[in-house]
Amino acid sequence: MKDDATRRVRAIWRIGTTAFLLTLTLGSAAQQGPLRGTLPAPAASLAAAEPTAPPANAPASAMAATAALKSSTQLSSPAAEPLPPAPLAMPLAEDFDVRRFEAMAQQLVADQRVPGIAMAIVHNGQVLSARGYGVTDVQAAEPVDAHTVFRLASLSKGFAGTMAGLLVNDGTLRWDSKLTQYLPGFRLRDPEAAGRITVADLLSHRVGLNHHAYDRQVEAYVDYRTLTTKLADAPMACQPGTCYRYQNVAFSLIGDIVFAATGDFYDQEVQRRIFKPLGMNDASLGLDGITSSASWARPHVRTRGGWVSVMPKSTYYELAPAAGVNASASDMAQWLLAQTGHRADVVSAPLLATLHSPLVDTPGEIRGSSWRRDRLGAAGYGLGWRVYDYAGHDLVFHGGAVQGYRGLIAMLPERDLGIAVLWNGESSLPSGLLPTILDRAIGMPANQRWLDIDFDDPTLFVDADSPREPQPQKNKIGSNATRATAAPN
Repeated sequence: MKDDATRRVRAIWRIGTTAFLLTLTLGSAAQQGPLRGTLPAPAASLAAAEPTAPPANAPASAMAATAALKSSTQLSSPAAEPLPPAPLAMPLAEDFDVRRFEAMAQQLVADQRVPGIAMAIVHNGQVLSARGYGVTDVQAAEPVDAHTVFRLASLSKGFAGTMAGLLVNDGTLRWDSKLTQYLPGFRLRDPEAAGRITVADLLSHRVGLNHHAYDRQVEAYVDYRTLTTKLADAPMACQPGTCYRYQNVAFSLIGDIVFAATGDFYDQEVQRRIFKPLGMNDASLGLDGITSSASWARPHVRTRGGWVSVMPKSTYYELAPAAGVNASASDMAQWLLAQTGHRADVVSAPLLATLHSPLVDTPGEIRGSSWRRDRLGAAGYGLGWRVYDYAGHDLVFHGGAVQGYRGLIAMLPERDLGIAVLWNGESSLPSGLLPTILDRAIGMPANQRWLDIDFDDPTLFVDADSPREPQPQKNKIGSNATRATAAPN
């Protein structure tokens, strides 16, 4: 009976979100044209429909979607009904224990599996944990704390989607606004293709170019302006809006659109519209932003002698929308609260529903890392966010990697749970924290170990008020190496 009730609630949540998105794309004052990839529906029939209220135990997104659908049929009314208060989400499984996850992170750095980690976990609008573990630099051995800044790499793409969405809400942009409306000189190899690229196409990697167009040239320090011009010579994989091919250079054109639409630089708008109102006080963009932070984690690469700290490269910082954001565990907790719907004063529930809805299938993701192969039933991409079916549960996700940094962010909407894990070493091991936490949240049997550490030892639990002292580091070598081993993903 419990499983049947869970399935009914999940179905209502998904149907409510879909209904809202159809209304938004067809009837919103800020977005008159439909997003490419959404199903067409007669506007008249939507206007005449009276939505049915979801049950009291439905997730907040279903309630918001139903209320938005109802209010959209009353645009001529001077007093539209306010959104109802959001009900509680489905509960987490009984053995969900934040102390256990903190112990895992602590053990990873204590064993020098990775130099430093920042982790944030939020649930039902509350910050359950936002802490640092390990050291910022194996040479200096300063402890990572809640305000130590890490490089986010492609976790930055969620900020770009949100920034564009705020401008759509303002009426400054539309999701179907054409790129060439703001950059009339932009060209692709197909003369007509450039004129068909929309804002939504940019943010969902549907511009039509081959995967990672000119990323190698980014690594070779070719400047961004030159690369956007060179896109005119890049091979086309498909027509815009018809296929998924992951981009960094082309994705970052959204920054140029923001500048053309607002008259302010992209980084200034992100600071003003996102960082400041959310209280992300450690967050910044760019190389100067991270190096001027009071505490920041140095990137590390592994050598035969162990971990070696290197100087961060400026390359992908050139692509601010794709890979330019820096943030701490404290910042990520605030970002997660916003992305799980608890800062509607900054990011509204209808906008979140739009950002987190898949526009294109990405089946290759299912063949990725071990937890993806074992847990994912479907994969897609929305507007700056990946969207997965994780063991039958909707998961909003993104990962990121550049030289010496890795990161993951994920939200389970039906459980109102958000998780972010950042680390400053070229290792995939800490990524096992995410499926471990997700499995415990949804009550999956604890027979799959995603981390090869003994996390059942009660001595590993860490008091949240007294972070453990960093372990002595054997490696005292520093470096200014410039070779990167990963691009933002």
